[in-house]
Amino acid sequence: MAINVLIIDDSMVARAKLTEMIQSQADLAVVGCAADPIQARDMIKLLKPDVLTLDVDMPKMDGLDFLERLMRLHPLPVVMISSSIEKGAEITRRALDLGAFDCLPKPKLVDENSIKAYTELLASKIRSAFHAGVGPRKSGRPLLPLNQSSASHEKVIVMGASTGGTEAIKEFLLQLPLDCPGVLIAQHLPEGFTHSFAQRMHSICEIMVTEATDGEQILPGHAYIAPGHSHLRLVRHGIHYFCKLDQGPLVNRHRPSVDILFASAAEHAGANAFGVILTGMGKDGAAGMLKMREAGAFNVAQDEASCIVFGMPRAAMMLGAVHQMAALDRLPAIVLSQLRKSVPERI
Repeated sequence: MAINVLIIDDSMVARAKLTEMIQSQADLAVVGCAADPIQARDMIKLLKPDVLTLDVDMPKMDGLDFLERLMRLHPLPVVMISSSIEKGAEITRRALDLGAFDCLPKPKLVDENSIKAYTELLASKIRSAFHAGVGPRKSGRPLLPLNQSSASHEKVIVMGASTGGTEAIKEFLLQLPLDCPGVLIAQHLPEGFTHSFAQRMHSICEIMVTEATDGEQILPGHAYIAPGHSHLRLVRHGIHYFCKLDQGPLVNRHRPSVDILFASAAEHAGANAFGVILTGMGKDGAAGMLKMREAGAFNVAQDEASCIVFGMPRAAMMLGAVHQMAALDRLPAIVLSQLRKSVPERI
């Protein structure tokens, strides 16, 4: 059965573009389009959609005001799609606080590749919103500090995800304390979306989150998200770790590729690395995670019950690359507990 979507946007052009993209997916269907929240209110009662896409700047009622009323009176999964998302983190933060599942900027469709990439991203957000449902979402508070400066500087966490990964990454990063080791992340997102994703994570997490830049030193309490146009590798010079970006060929049909990141961690961090593989379609990351395990790293994977798509964790498990599999909300505590064990206490 298809996931039924109601589009709410005052732009006729935007409504047409979004309808075409959503209708191109076999498991998604547009049941209606509304030009403003007042019209949408009646259509929701009549059409009973599974998921809404919602603009911010609209006549008759602001999208955020409508979102607030909707979540109080008739909660539904909502994906915000607005040009306002690109103007700063405040609108995104308020939308998420009010109950939106996720936020996307309006599509900038300049060529066939950008249309395809945006369509895949939009479809992924709608599916994830549908499966996540509505209601209070777990937003874990940061875990207890490590209080082990050597662990924070010597160790590194590398993470990979695809479909459903932006939400999973958020839940993981929210639990990390300020003195955690540096975190490198490869999430399958098209160019142009990783920067806004990093900004959103930085606005809600205790640790600092940025889009990775080439040659940047990896510091404790920081997370670095691979840009949508480049592979992200971990390299080491002396006692310090650094980010290295390159635009080499696609790996497993992706750039950034999780396999590239994980393989670099195996080579340059070895037993000082901790691998995390989260929800995603396909097998990207499995082979690289096996290299990490063979180099002495400790690896965890998100379990099937908490994944949107179990493909990538399953592939890593089937290769024997995973030490422990658990629900998403338990993974940060497992990694930090193992990290504490790996560093002898100093008197």
